[in-house]
Amino acid sequence: MGGTTSGTPAHPSVAFIGLGNMGGPMAANLVQAGVAVSGFDLSAEAVAIARSKGIETVTDPLEAVATSDVVLTMLPSGQHVLSAYQDSPGLLSAARPGTIFLDCSTINISEAQQAAELAERAGFRAADAPVSGGVVGAEAGSLAFMAGGRPEVFEEIRPLLEIMGGRVVHCGGSGLGQAAKLCNNMILGVSQIAVAEAFVLGERLGLDHQALYDVVSNASGQCWALTTNCPVPGPVPSSPANRDFTPGFAGALMAKDLTLATNALQDQGVDAQLGRLAAAIFSEFAQGPGARQDFSGIIETIRDNSHHPGA
Repeated sequence: MGGTTSGTPAHPSVAFIGLGNMGGPMAANLVQAGVAVSGFDLSAEAVAIARSKGIETVTDPLEAVATSDVVLTMLPSGQHVLSAYQDSPGLLSAARPGTIFLDCSTINISEAQQAAELAERAGFRAADAPVSGGVVGAEAGSLAFMAGGRPEVFEEIRPLLEIMGGRVVHCGGSGLGQAAKLCNNMILGVSQIAVAEAFVLGERLGLDHQALYDVVSNASGQCWALTTNCPVPGPVPSSPANRDFTPGFAGALMAKDLTLATNALQDQGVDAQLGRLAAAIFSEFAQGPGARQDFSGIIETIRDNSHHPGA
């Protein structure tokens, strides 16, 4: 990457576009590691929080891009990413030679590939690296990154990703980071529903929550949705169920990711009945208060929809 006056030889400078619930903590971890970060967000509240964490912010994202080696975007949707890249003037118009465009948003695979193509056509390098781990992982610097792009570009951005995450995997070419993320979250959505259904069944059968947890967490049903995101209070004190389902990973975000997964299923002609059903269940969940709850709150919907024998 090109040399900078603000970065160090070990750490390229970063323009961080999107300082929300995920981006803000990620940028803060970069700053704490000595990376020169110039951040931007449309939300005044997000900017204020970022500044309180030592992140330098700008009012014009093009200003940040013009002096940075890496442009990292963490935005709500693929359309936001594509618009940010190519609007007149867009981020691509302000970048200097050698810049890497790194998108960590969770978007459609085709959108990730289109964003990379736009950057490369403009003479830059690009990668996608969506994350798993939620706000807790972002704050702790323990996110899992699933990266897509050219191997040589991945090796250049790896040190930055390792500051923000505990696990970094290169999944292949452009868009394949997104592909891995969607596959992972489809598994997660299905398994969280299965765990919730099992606890509701256990309740009806008279099983104590702790007893059921102790059995399943040491048996073949063991999974992250149980041992980290347990949907009942008590067995895992740090799970959102102990905080009235304060996220965590909000139901609206799970619904979004499963919608992206069903788009991929449709494109590829895959028969994934559980994946599609999970998407429908979380889509309905996110239409109400579940949008702002942790997605493990789906257990409340399952309880509400369960009839009592003889009723």
